[in-house]
Amino acid sequence: MGLLTGLLTLPLAPVRGVAGIARLIGDEAERQYRDPAAVRLALDQVEQDRVAGLLSDEEAAAMEDELIGRLL
Repeated sequence: MGLLTGLLTLPLAPVRGVAGIARLIGDEAERQYRDPAAVRLALDQVEQDRVAGLLSDEEAAAMEDELIGRLL
């Protein structure tokens, strides 16, 4: 039964491979999105932009809230 099932589902192997790769990419993207070091760098950049006058206090606060939300 295993050999027959393997032969019958062989055409689906590329689909399973692509699905597996997509899952791995999604997991890595989620890990990087929530990475504390990356969030810290982004928070530093928001602060630099606020000091440089590129962001208003309200915009900076909203961005900081969103970044902190990534960690929770």
